[in-house]
Amino acid sequence: MMDHLRSDLASPAAPIPAVAPAGVTNLSRRRFLGTAAGALVLGVALPIRGPRAEAQGPAEGAGAVAPKPGTRVPAFLEIRRDGTVRLLSPFVEGGQGIATGMAQIVGEELDVNPARFVVECAPPGPDYAVVNGLRMTGGSFSTRSSYAVMRQLGATARDMLIRAAAARLKVREAELTTRDGSVAHAASGRTIPYGDLAADALALKPNESAALRDPKTFRYIRQPVARLDVRDKSTGRVVYAIDQKVEGMLYAAVQHAPHFGTEPEGLENEAAVRAMPGVHSVHRLPGAVAVAADSWWRARKAVEALSVRWSAPKPRGLDTVAADFSSEGMLAALKAEMAEAHGGEAHGGEAHVAEAEGDPAGAFAQAARVIEAEYHAPYLAHAQLEPPSAIARFNPDGTLDVWTPNQMPELFQALSAQAAGLTPDRVRIHSPMLGGFFGRHFAYGPGNPYPQAIRLAKATGRPVKVLWSREEEFLNDALRPLSASRFRAALDANGQPTAITVRTVGEGPIGRWFGALFKSPVDSSAVEGIIAKPYAIPNRRMTFTKLAHPVNIAFWRSVGHSMNDFFYEGFLDEIAQAGGHDPFALRMALLKDQPRHRRLLEAVADLAGGWKPGPYAAEGGRRARGVAMASPFGSETATIAEVSVAEGEARVHNLWIAFDPGSVVNPAIVKAQVESAAALGLSSALFEQVVYQDGVRQARNFDAYPILRREHMPAVHVRIVESGAPMGGVGEPGLPGVPPAVANAVAALTGQRVRALPIANTKLSGA
Repeated sequence: MMDHLRSDLASPAAPIPAVAPAGVTNLSRRRFLGTAAGALVLGVALPIRGPRAEAQGPAEGAGAVAPKPGTRVPAFLEIRRDGTVRLLSPFVEGGQGIATGMAQIVGEELDVNPARFVVECAPPGPDYAVVNGLRMTGGSFSTRSSYAVMRQLGATARDMLIRAAAARLKVREAELTTRDGSVAHAASGRTIPYGDLAADALALKPNESAALRDPKTFRYIRQPVARLDVRDKSTGRVVYAIDQKVEGMLYAAVQHAPHFGTEPEGLENEAAVRAMPGVHSVHRLPGAVAVAADSWWRARKAVEALSVRWSAPKPRGLDTVAADFSSEGMLAALKAEMAEAHGGEAHGGEAHVAEAEGDPAGAFAQAARVIEAEYHAPYLAHAQLEPPSAIARFNPDGTLDVWTPNQMPELFQALSAQAAGLTPDRVRIHSPMLGGFFGRHFAYGPGNPYPQAIRLAKATGRPVKVLWSREEEFLNDALRPLSASRFRAALDANGQPTAITVRTVGEGPIGRWFGALFKSPVDSSAVEGIIAKPYAIPNRRMTFTKLAHPVNIAFWRSVGHSMNDFFYEGFLDEIAQAGGHDPFALRMALLKDQPRHRRLLEAVADLAGGWKPGPYAAEGGRRARGVAMASPFGSETATIAEVSVAEGEARVHNLWIAFDPGSVVNPAIVKAQVESAAALGLSSALFEQVVYQDGVRQARNFDAYPILRREHMPAVHVRIVESGAPMGGVGEPGLPGVPPAVANAVAALTGQRVRALPIANTKLSGA
């Protein structure tokens, strides 16, 4: 069970009490719980789905563990006597606006202005597994996976309040209406606030078929409602993990092994470090050493002063981060695996078919022209603003509290219990607002600090807060994997593509971290953006060969789409050029049976003032445009980039993005998410890369890991196109179209085809 963050965390200066407050009790189907204050806490059950993960947590009583975690999916709503409304959200807020979106959805049906909501992250438990039987904040699933249940939650609560008011006023329910947190009887002029009805409503059985509002009457959904967290963020009241503290805690700083996978064998100056001011203790950890002290600054100075003798890395090989490992060597291994032998079979590992349609071999045999190209993209760091931290505290009753950024509370609960030698019901996970998202806060083994905090708390007998320095985060962050793909296309006499084959080699984070759940030999996170494209190319064959990375790999914003759409859309422009076609016109022709995608292309061209590839004269010199499409996370995007070249570098002036998520809840949040995704996509396209040399990452801070700076940020123009298709994701889809659109614009301007990111590695010629 995890306690939600309490009001006494409103200020970073307020320590968490030594004794943890009681947690929220999960509710079984058709039950609801009243608090001592007479609040209404309503649990609405979703249809049962098969479990996708063992989301462990307490169910009916203290210490009880649900027998089938992940099969019940309630959400919880609390209406207090003072009229405030608290929503326990299944999702973690990390800047994506999910708390505001949840308040809009529930508030619409409950008839309460979203501005009156307080939204907190719900505790661990199977009741919150709303993402296909799994609870997580990621994959752009939050709103689309919970939209229906959150609407029903609000409608059911409103129905109960109306029935309670009808009984009190001795009138028929049909005579009552609601208005922003009150039930009104127009005939008598009487009004009762929701808070005064909460106790009565507790005695009623929920009506699971309470009517929903007609979308034509929506007041909050589809409106640009202001973010609920803006004021607290602007005034410094938001508490991130880096701000949290508990009574009596020690601070710990860490020095990780420079070669991943090696261990501390000796400390040459341990006694001297123990004598430094404020130092409490010195510790060896798996792959690291740590110092606990009375302040983090003293802990950091002490741990950096430690002279550590590390075990030797393996001299060579790809099965671990060896002494001779390098990004260049890993790429060479991927390329060697992509090499085709006679008959199109690979020299190395087995090629598993990810997509197959038609007769590619026959099409290539009859092709008027065949083109091919190899594309690759580098390792990437998350490079988030807030370095990771965690607090662990063992309590007198034998329970454990862990405060740590995370995107899967139940998973972190189970892993923390395992690290502590406890059962999950003895562990409370506290999920603070995230000071950086991008997929950084999944469980990546040694890529997370919470196991270190647990070990140190057990060793010292004190609560311990571990905070990684920026340098340690760059050294130990789990990375977006380096990936490579080889493309071949057959063209007919008219330059139209008749077949395309792709061979992708590498490894994806789903296979690495969730392989036990998804048993397919094809890792979807490694091939998404290459398979299931909407273009009418009749003969297709896409294969995937796993080649494991020795480094710790991770999810990164838009995951496989972040590189694969760059690969595919870049090669599609090469097909257009080889066939003598305009790239925009070719896409329109290949989408002849895809009206949703054609409308999106037309929308982005209209947004950009018409399609014109260039080069053409513009302010400050010559420019050109590139176009790309992507279909990430249930949404569709079309992107046009306008680029110039100065001093050998690409300069992006405008990004036009037409975005179709099917339908939206908050258009202002959607626009902000697309803009932020575009910025990150451009940063990765132009600059970002993690380089390994001699088994060690070369960048330890932003000075050696360049990211997008203000002067590189273009104007971003967004048009939301609601097609009415099933609701798709919002947080990640704006990213994948940006790198290929920019690279295609560079090719149109300079004639140089960039097939490897970042573009900064290529010296561009002037237009």
